[in-house]
Amino acid sequence: MNNKNFQIDNSGIDPQTNFSANPEFQQILASRRSFLKGSLGAAIATIMGTTLAGCDTDSADPVKLPEAQLPEPAPVLLGFTALAAARPDTILVPQGYTARAFLPMGTPLLGSYPAYKNGGQNTGAEAEQQVGAHHDGMHFFPLDARSTHQNSAEGLLVFNHEYLDPDLLHPNGATGLPRPADEVRKEVAVHGVTVAHIKKDAAGEFQLVQGSPFNRRITGATPMELSGPVRGHAKVVTKYSQDGTRTRGTLNNCGNGFTPWGTYLTCEENWAGYFMNADATQPREHSRYGVGKTSGRYYWETADNGADQYQRFNATTLAADASADYRNEPNTFGWIVEIDPFNPDSVPQKRTALGRFGHEGVIFGPVTEGQPVTVYSGDDSQFEYIYKYVSNAPYYKATAGGHLLNDGTLYVAKFNADGSGEWLALDINNTALQSAAAAAGVVFDSQADVLLNTRLAADLVGATKMDRPEWGAVHPATGEVYFTLTNNTRRTAAQIDPANPRANNATGHIIRWKESSSSVRSFHWDIFLLAGDVGTNTPGTNITLTADNHMASPDGLCFDANGLLWIQTDMSGSQQGDGPFGNNQMLVANPATKEIKRFLVGPMDAEITGLAFSPDGKTMFVNIQHPGDRSTPTNLTSHWPANDGTSHPRSATVIVTKDDGGVIGS
Repeated sequence: MNNKNFQIDNSGIDPQTNFSANPEFQQILASRRSFLKGSLGAAIATIMGTTLAGCDTDSADPVKLPEAQLPEPAPVLLGFTALAAARPDTILVPQGYTARAFLPMGTPLLGSYPAYKNGGQNTGAEAEQQVGAHHDGMHFFPLDARSTHQNSAEGLLVFNHEYLDPDLLHPNGATGLPRPADEVRKEVAVHGVTVAHIKKDAAGEFQLVQGSPFNRRITGATPMELSGPVRGHAKVVTKYSQDGTRTRGTLNNCGNGFTPWGTYLTCEENWAGYFMNADATQPREHSRYGVGKTSGRYYWETADNGADQYQRFNATTLAADASADYRNEPNTFGWIVEIDPFNPDSVPQKRTALGRFGHEGVIFGPVTEGQPVTVYSGDDSQFEYIYKYVSNAPYYKATAGGHLLNDGTLYVAKFNADGSGEWLALDINNTALQSAAAAAGVVFDSQADVLLNTRLAADLVGATKMDRPEWGAVHPATGEVYFTLTNNTRRTAAQIDPANPRANNATGHIIRWKESSSSVRSFHWDIFLLAGDVGTNTPGTNITLTADNHMASPDGLCFDANGLLWIQTDMSGSQQGDGPFGNNQMLVANPATKEIKRFLVGPMDAEITGLAFSPDGKTMFVNIQHPGDRSTPTNLTSHWPANDGTSHPRSATVIVTKDDGGVIGS
């Protein structure tokens, strides 16, 4: 680097920006003295400790979710021997299983099929034709996804690319300021989404179908449409889109989802750090989300060719009005993006009705013919919130489509101390929001303005501040919703509450709830699992962690068709290197029996993230992100997946199969 002041923040975590005065535990305690008796631990045990009936009631009495019931007849589950925690530079799976690396970063995908060059030698133009970096959320669409949904031998594997390691992406790391334009082009290119057409060969192994018209890269520069209430609003007008209907690219694509009508949803998580705004006073649409004041995370705005596509990362007011600069460019990010993988010519749609925040994942509740669709998403930052969207129009299989995500009500969760919960409407017509806004001196000019400022609206209505809500999953038989709360080391003893019961929560937990059948606005919740070292007990349950399942920082979450809950971890490099947990891993839990086993251990410095299954349940796809992320250009901490002692580490998908051809997890 040729500028001593040039330093890239590659933590991938946005700063805490929620300093609202929403009720903390002391206020809850004061208002519920008749319910909470004794110590906090006793209170939690009372809330969580016994199986409760009446989850469909709206009563405020203490409740406990009924245990998940597996469909009958249930297959033999968790028949493998649990792995021990370990620190390999490879993939460990149980005896009787095989794991194979697939589609690593730089795999030729389309165009002229440029080969991957070790050591970061590929150009920006080549990266646009290759699989991107930092694989994350993922889904497998069988080729017959929109008909019988039974093809387990051929389909489209669609997966996210969250961010990048400059020290590994370029031969000598990132060059100093101003940034060389081709380095910036390459960095923009490795973000986004890959659509890969894959098919089993004669030996029964999946291979990329080269030349398939389905193969596609969606990057940080791909043209996209804004849809829903925010489309055309004055606060999304830019020099690129003077009518406020379009934007370019999707960034920091972390968790994902998929729709009942067969499209892919990608989530923009820690996007705010890519931008800067040096105005003396930033608008609330920037400051509440953590837009930088002096530079973007990768300094893309300094690209030495001065190209408009890079200048857009400078959101400082530079012109007489918004149609001549990029002051509103950050407002076109922070959304869930819908992509049709079966139509390579389709334009990705940013679904603004689902809210603007740091989306970690997106999941649909059970879909019923003739009823609205329900969609959940978490905001992955310390002290942020969990959201639910309910469409205004009902779902009908014959006509379902993205329009269901353009018109509906967005809610935010409030977890009450007695195990009940409330969904608070972030609707400009909601009198509670109107009153709170008026009291705080906040003005929203429209529902679009509320959605552009989703976090602020959630602050105002008094939502519960959570410990980094990340991925969610819905049990296929019971409809229970599970959410990971990855960690929050900034929570103090004065800030604990029953839904977030630990100060300095370094290891995280998993919360779950059951929706009320009588009201879209209420639910009942409990804590399914407290993560931690051997001996950690979840109050009121028989879950005490052992060497077979101790864990920290649960992140990725997915149910398989048999009702098994797969849990992926995202510990920091220091937590992996020095703690008792070993490398990041994937575990599997049977919610009905509370049995939990460690199934997979990843390579050095990697995150385990993204999970998908073939329809027959016999092929598992898992993503391995940023192996060797503490590497420098001259000191590599991992060589996975090549494992040859010299190759740079690369993010990749792993295909896991059972040697006897059986169902994964059996």
